[in-house]
Amino acid sequence: MYDLARLRAQEFPWTESGPTVYLNNASTGPLPARTVRAMAEFNARRAEPFRITDADEFDTVARTRELVAKLINASPAEIACMVNTSYGINVAARALPLETGDIVLGFDREFPANVYPWMALERRGVRTMRLATDSNGVPDERALIAALDRPRVKVVTVSWVQFSTGFRTDLATIGRLCRERGIWFVVDAIQGLGAATLDVAACHIDLLACGGQKWLLSPWGSGFLYVRDELARTLEPAVVGWLSMRASLDFGHLVDYKFGYHDDARRFEVITLPFQDFVGFNTSLELIHELGPANIERAVNGLADLAVEWASARSDVQLITPADRTHRAGVIALKPRDLGGAATRLERAQIAHAVREGCIRLSPYFYNTKEDVMRALAVMVGEDD
Repeated sequence: MYDLARLRAQEFPWTESGPTVYLNNASTGPLPARTVRAMAEFNARRAEPFRITDADEFDTVARTRELVAKLINASPAEIACMVNTSYGINVAARALPLETGDIVLGFDREFPANVYPWMALERRGVRTMRLATDSNGVPDERALIAALDRPRVKVVTVSWVQFSTGFRTDLATIGRLCRERGIWFVVDAIQGLGAATLDVAACHIDLLACGGQKWLLSPWGSGFLYVRDELARTLEPAVVGWLSMRASLDFGHLVDYKFGYHDDARRFEVITLPFQDFVGFNTSLELIHELGPANIERAVNGLADLAVEWASARSDVQLITPADRTHRAGVIALKPRDLGGAATRLERAQIAHAVREGCIRLSPYFYNTKEDVMRALAVMVGEDD
């Protein structure tokens, strides 16, 4: 396990020097100090562009593909660099060969980024079916499993971890059942990856989108799309750019137009990427690998356990997130009797949190301490005096 005190001092010095307790990683994760330095150094060279080479730019995103692939047990050829989760979900929605009458199946009360791209297909006759949640917004996996055998279900799309309740989907089971039925399985991973470990092959995932700005502690404008090897070689991109083409590799003959996509996930990379953001992305991913994704997951579980056990023992706070570890990660949703008062107390105490769908959402990460979590819980119910 890593040295928490040293980590906080070196990478997150504000945790020791100021009054703020940051428990809102599910909104935006902080940038480690090493990431800030790496981006500043790259931007200093970018200010004098004669100091930046083509290799600097394209080696950066090649490194991203390697680091992401290692994190999710994929190959670099299955990784396309993306600027956010929404773009990745849009790629999936537009590239999969869906026809009139086909059904896209998912849960209701998903984050909009994993809803609107599919709803946009309704004008082409593709149907979206969102399964009802319970009264607290928690999805029902059994209902989804039962719906897999409905005629014309062609896609299942879920958030790995739901943004408002912290419910964690059993990707391995859903993925296996989808693969057995020839249903494409698409995952929005932004609220889980980093806080929990993931094996895309073991979970039979076809496409997975994830931005870097939350649990991966990276800049806005960084992220990726995983596309399973067979699909990465065969799906037709709905949007085409010069970087999608094999011919883009030869800068000396760019006008010798040869229409031929890359034979891997790079065929979905359309835009010139914000290389400075991917420099930061790489640096934060290297920190995560250095600490060990499994170690980080254990730390997050331990912090989440504190909140779960605390809320489970009270009558004035309702635990919305499942208590079972297999169905939660780093997002903890708590419903106090006085939501407004709880949020005000946390804000006055400079404890960063979020209010989502009638709940206080706390999302501690590996640099947080047990004291951070327990203080937030006490402040929330006015027991910090």
